[in-house]
Amino acid sequence: MGYVGLPLALSLAKFHPRVFGYDLDSKRVSELNSGFDRNDNICNVVPSNLSFTAELVTIKEATTYIITVPTPIDEKRLPDLNPLRQACRDIAQVISKGDLVIVESTVYPGVTEDICGPLIQEESGLKQGKEFFLGYSPERINPGDDKNTLETVIKVVAAQDDKTLNRVKQIYEPVVKAGLFVASSIQTAEAAKIVENIQRDLNVALMNELAIIFDKMKIRTADVLEAAGTKWNFQKFTPGLVGGHCIGVDPYYLISKAESLGYYPELIRAARRLNNSLADYVSQKTLDLLAGSGVSIVDSRIGVLGLTFKENVSDLRNSQSPMIVNELKKYGAKVLAHDPYISDQGLLETHGIELTDWQDQKDLDAVLVLVPHDFYLKEKRLALFKTLKAGGIFIDVKSAFDRTLLGGNQQYWSL
Repeated sequence: MGYVGLPLALSLAKFHPRVFGYDLDSKRVSELNSGFDRNDNICNVVPSNLSFTAELVTIKEATTYIITVPTPIDEKRLPDLNPLRQACRDIAQVISKGDLVIVESTVYPGVTEDICGPLIQEESGLKQGKEFFLGYSPERINPGDDKNTLETVIKVVAAQDDKTLNRVKQIYEPVVKAGLFVASSIQTAEAAKIVENIQRDLNVALMNELAIIFDKMKIRTADVLEAAGTKWNFQKFTPGLVGGHCIGVDPYYLISKAESLGYYPELIRAARRLNNSLADYVSQKTLDLLAGSGVSIVDSRIGVLGLTFKENVSDLRNSQSPMIVNELKKYGAKVLAHDPYISDQGLLETHGIELTDWQDQKDLDAVLVLVPHDFYLKEKRLALFKTLKAGGIFIDVKSAFDRTLLGGNQQYWSL
């Protein structure tokens, strides 16, 4: 019951008579049943036909099982299908003859039919395609986005046969007002989701490389993109740090599959290398700007704002921001990290970083806005510039702020 499963369960409960939300974390389940969600997707009232449970036996009465577990990579950047395999084993313990299993997790083409199906068949004793059936519908949840939601974005669906496809459509059609797109096969749908995220990763990598080149030429990238954007077919992308559970992870799934077939992708890997290097680039640029201003790095005061992987969410997964904090600390800087969306304890445990209060953001030699949450852009927009010392450096990674608001002797830099 995370960023994908919970919104899906809530939406399905509006149109289907009985919905179960299963999660291994009993504390999480208890919180959800009381109406509390640490990710702010729900509050107070849980629909009477929706039950959250950590007891596998409870979901045995279901006839459709939807898998929304994460599909991460391991330390070697290879696909880690363990969460997905475990979900399949769990379903195999409770599945009944005639039941439907839909995978929403992002996977490389072939996983649903070649791994999930056979695993459920082996563990349950039921035959895939005869006694239980498979569908695939890649999730398109965008955390922090109130406009592009499950209901308003076209949903791709696929199944192993036409009869099963009709069942899959009956599950989603009432929920997705934007409509469904029927893919020609499960593998096509799996590949489509991978391509969506690879395309974005490559485009952001292009912008990041251009930003590095233009920085050396002392040209502001945002101004270049504004001018280029006047052409009718120019695609709008901006440079920035890439993180999260999708864009920085999913390309490795297709890379791994391609390499198993004897093809070694170059462009996809190059984009991943470049985007993974941005934390080092921003860190070094900060150090260079401070040194160029005559500020000693040791004991300099640097505010780092925004540590999650994107705006207005509490998700830290694969965020590059903590890497920048720790790199600056390594050089002796006093780094005052702040993010209104995350808890100090969680960040301390995972990254060794202690958060500071907003009131501590003062007398700064530099401030880095890595993730421009609305808290900074709207609530603290004017106060933010006042956190700098005279001659301080404002680093606006995503060009989100109006640089004319800076004091006359303060420096501005962005990707």
